[in-house]
Amino acid sequence: MSQRSRTGKRAEFLAAWWLRLKGFAIVARGWTNRRGSGAGEIDIVAKRGNLLVFVEVKARADIDKAAHALRPAQRNRISRGALAFVAAHPHLERCAMRFDVILVSPKHWPCHISDAWRMDA
Repeated sequence: MSQRSRTGKRAEFLAAWWLRLKGFAIVARGWTNRRGSGAGEIDIVAKRGNLLVFVEVKARADIDKAAHALRPAQRNRISRGALAFVAAHPHLERCAMRFDVILVSPKHWPCHISDAWRMDA
C-alpha cells in the first residue's frame, strides 16, 4: 500500500470517528457503484435520524490545501454516486440527503463542513 493510500485510509478512519462523536451511524465506507460508469467512490455514508450524509474526506498537508482539493467534476460524480447508493438501498429513499466534506491535516482536529454543496437539479 502506498503512502498516499495509507494517508487516505487514516483520514477516512478519523473522519468516521469524528462523525460517530457527532451522533452519526456509519452506513458505508469506500462505497463504489458497480453498475454503469462515472459514479465514483463515496468515502463515507453516514446517517443520523432521517438524514443521510455523503461525506468526501480530503487529507492534505494543511487545511487550506484540503479545502481546495474538491473539484466540481468530483462533486458531480459523488452526487451521481449518492443517487446510485440510494437506488441500491431503497429503505433509505425517504431520507433527506446532504453532502459534507471533512478536511484532515496533521496536528489539527478534523474540519467538518456540513452541506458543502448541493446536488444540481
